[in-house]
Amino acid sequence: MMTEEVHKKAPIPKDLDKLEEIMKKRVGLKKSFDLGVRKLKILKKDVHLYYVNGLSDSMMIIELMEELVEINDHEKMSTHLGGIVANRIVHQSVEPVDTIDEMVDQVLSGLLAVLVEGEQKALIVDVRSYPGRQPEEPDTEKVVRGSRDGYVENIIVNTALTRRRIRDERLRFEILKVGERSKTDIAIGYIEDIADPSLIEVIKKELESINIDGITMADKTIEEFLVKQGYNPFPLVRYTERADIGATHLLEGHVLIFVDTSPSVIITPTTYFHHVQHAEEYRQSAAVGTFVRWTRFIGLFISIFLLPLWFLVVLEPSLLPEKINFIGPNEQSRIPIVLQLFLSDLGVEFLRIAAIHTPTPLSTAMGLIAAVLIGQIAIDVGLFVPEVILYVAIASMGTFATPSYELSIANKLVRLMLLILVALFKVPGFVIGTTLFILYLVRIRSLNTPYLWPFLPFNPAAFMQIIVRRSVPGSKIRPSIVHPRNRTKQPLKSS
Repeated sequence: MMTEEVHKKAPIPKDLDKLEEIMKKRVGLKKSFDLGVRKLKILKKDVHLYYVNGLSDSMMIIELMEELVEINDHEKMSTHLGGIVANRIVHQSVEPVDTIDEMVDQVLSGLLAVLVEGEQKALIVDVRSYPGRQPEEPDTEKVVRGSRDGYVENIIVNTALTRRRIRDERLRFEILKVGERSKTDIAIGYIEDIADPSLIEVIKKELESINIDGITMADKTIEEFLVKQGYNPFPLVRYTERADIGATHLLEGHVLIFVDTSPSVIITPTTYFHHVQHAEEYRQSAAVGTFVRWTRFIGLFISIFLLPLWFLVVLEPSLLPEKINFIGPNEQSRIPIVLQLFLSDLGVEFLRIAAIHTPTPLSTAMGLIAAVLIGQIAIDVGLFVPEVILYVAIASMGTFATPSYELSIANKLVRLMLLILVALFKVPGFVIGTTLFILYLVRIRSLNTPYLWPFLPFNPAAFMQIIVRRSVPGSKIRPSIVHPRNRTKQPLKSS
């Protein structure tokens, strides 16, 4: 352990040939084709440039080399070549580093290292040009009206999209590296005079304590370390690929976590009700937004309770009032109803998984085959009764109406659990299962935030904002759950 610490603090040698040998041993220079070094002779001294092809902008490196080579034509012999080179690097981002470890990390991140013979430091120039796509509307968060730019896999682009929407001098992006081998860039975004300092400190402490080889799965790995999720199926942080949603949460006092290589930004802290909101509600009038929100709540309720309730009245027909006692299967099947429900629900899950792995031009045809042929034939041969297909389809629509993909899957697990309890214990099973479900949600805390707030603990004003989408001029107070330093969204203008 002590040897590793000493190795990390090793200074950059004055002899560049010695440094080249170290680079060959440490990063595979000359073995890895994408690692390169360009050697120049300037004022009779060696100048080396280290870079990674594919992560660096070649044209920018060429322009910098042209500037350095011209030193031979315009400068006389000097003992201060390091200062001359630093002045000639025409770039807005130049930072000196003193250790080999720092230099290697920066080069492998796509930056350029410029070293001068006799100088025990490297000048790090940001010439990164990561491969990636242009900002476009996320597939999972589409809106009828609104911006069409979304986060991408480049952390620099993502922070820029956010800062474009919040040009506040107090907006902060603190960057750090996580992963002993991957050294993934992670940025913590917050507004300094709004966000809770203790929350920021907790997040930074948790991120800095992550000890792992790499986080190639990016944001999901960070989430599991950050909130200690374990086998809890319910999402404890919210993901978004929309820059406007990220900016909105920053202004409310939330802290955002940007992970390089991921187009999803983590919003912390969040509650259950954060996962049932959608940008479409705020792109329409307050009345329309409220209607859309209520419709989504109904879909959420249906996705959890419709199948267990229907199965319960199938087992206990006496529970139904006389006017609606027609509810229930009109045909008989040799397969138990509960098994039919499970098979149908799993069939929908098979369809969803198949759609993910099927090329887009074929997914529509596959959906038609599954929905029309398989469902109809299953009814015709007596495998399923028609009502099972109907109610499973309605419950699945409620699942797909849930904005958060992670929450919809968790709700499906709860639905299957309730079906098992109803099959075993009927009415007591449904009551006990529902109670356990609510108690489980009450016990969940994400970064010390009650998961069912503002329902439990009850906050009337905040709960009304969950039920009714208020107009922006009428929404003047930031949610207290994030403990904002500045509670008012619309401060009075100074005269």
